[in-house]
Amino acid sequence: MKLAYWLYAGPAHIGTLRVASSFENVHAIMHAPLGDDYFNVMRSMLERERDFTPVTASIVDRHVLTRGSQEKVVDNIIQKEKEERPDLIILTPTCTSSILQEDLQNFVDRASITSDSDVIPADVNHYRVNELQAADRTLEQVVRYYLGKARRQGKLDRSITDIPSANIIGISTLGFHNQHDCRELKRLLQDLGIEINQVIPEGGFVEDLQNLPKAWFNFVPYREIGLMTAIYLEKEFGMPYISTTPMGVIDTAEFIRQIQGRVNKWTPAFSNKTVDYEHYIDQQTRFVSQAAWFSRSIDCQNFVGKKAVVFGDATHAASMTKILAREMGIRVCCTGTYCKHDAEWFNEQVWGLCDEVLITDDHIEVGDMIARVEPSAIFGTQMERHIGKRLDIPCGVISPPVHIQNFPLGYRPFLGYEGTNQIADLVYNSYTLGMEDHLLDIFGGHDTKEVITKSLSAETDLIWNSESQLELSKIPGFVRGKIKRKTEKFARQSGITNITVEVMYAAKEALST
Repeated sequence: MKLAYWLYAGPAHIGTLRVASSFENVHAIMHAPLGDDYFNVMRSMLERERDFTPVTASIVDRHVLTRGSQEKVVDNIIQKEKEERPDLIILTPTCTSSILQEDLQNFVDRASITSDSDVIPADVNHYRVNELQAADRTLEQVVRYYLGKARRQGKLDRSITDIPSANIIGISTLGFHNQHDCRELKRLLQDLGIEINQVIPEGGFVEDLQNLPKAWFNFVPYREIGLMTAIYLEKEFGMPYISTTPMGVIDTAEFIRQIQGRVNKWTPAFSNKTVDYEHYIDQQTRFVSQAAWFSRSIDCQNFVGKKAVVFGDATHAASMTKILAREMGIRVCCTGTYCKHDAEWFNEQVWGLCDEVLITDDHIEVGDMIARVEPSAIFGTQMERHIGKRLDIPCGVISPPVHIQNFPLGYRPFLGYEGTNQIADLVYNSYTLGMEDHLLDIFGGHDTKEVITKSLSAETDLIWNSESQLELSKIPGFVRGKIKRKTEKFARQSGITNITVEVMYAAKEALST
């Protein structure tokens, strides 16, 4: 653990609560101090939910600190069972309950004696995993529990559906454009003649989890949440899964071809017909997605010589790097992810598509890298958007953690063929191009703010005198930051601490040779 005012992924209990509140008729009880229940407000505000978030905080107060929880947690479980009648109650540990060494399994065992609802403790280590890892683990735990329960009760039906079907695993509350992506995926699968067996956890019922094995295959759109569940289902029931994220024209086509392979493998057991989706891919690429046409248009020629930095979770950062490098011809000078546990997979995905890779969950390192690289645009999280503002570099948000801006009222998926249009618009609108570039050059820009120079973490050791500051202010705003950084770099290399107009011209001459 470390003290920080910004984390790319929240604490583990947030991941558990995201999964619990995504299911229907599931209640979570969080054993934590007052203030840790901000999840309720956050979900209600961002998702614009009209119903109360099904999360209750069993408050750790001064009495608990002195005497222990005693009956408090058990009483809260029993009370919620009587009030809500949920199918499942998940007791969510926190760092506080771990510090107090509370025996949550004992609380669950005692509450289960009188409760008609299923009660389980979330099996996550709050000191070793973050929000995304905890959500992945909790979803797998719930699926494993109910499939095991169905097997013990003799209710587990291993037969598969008569027509091709799929489970979509990993769509959850507070996900980055998850609701829009889910709609687009349902439309795409329907076009292919694939029936949706279940979508979990969002909108699913735990009692229906026993029907998961009926699907022909599983699909995990985001590897951060759902991959553990898909691996478990493959190992336990032999269910194949697809984890290729259909983001961008190339990977969407690859995703559809993988579905074709799965369907044709099972089809002979039901009919002699096989499927061929190549015509569908061609039609969607040419007439629904405008991204392929856009990449060949004169507008896309404006990207020549432009550089980009990409940073985010493993799924979105890897996909965005592929789109920029393979589909738009934009040089990705650095790409990275804060999912350090998925570093090996990420490196494999972006190999050969970028100049360098950065694996870190420290936003200061990311900011310093961006200041050093000086890209034309950034594609990252909300933190990179703030970094871009300080460095006067435009940023398109392509990854969680989420913000109210990532819950638009309009339809804005990132996946599928409609998602390719959204991404193309995002990329194009994130750059200063064409006539805008020309007008900024003529009128001197529109930004007069001070610009961070060498990095975001180091204090400047240089002094600009009044004449050099006046000269700097005459430079158009959209290049002023770059000129200032290069001048300071020259000054440091030359051992100069006081920057004058003469130093500025010397730096210009040195950099132009």
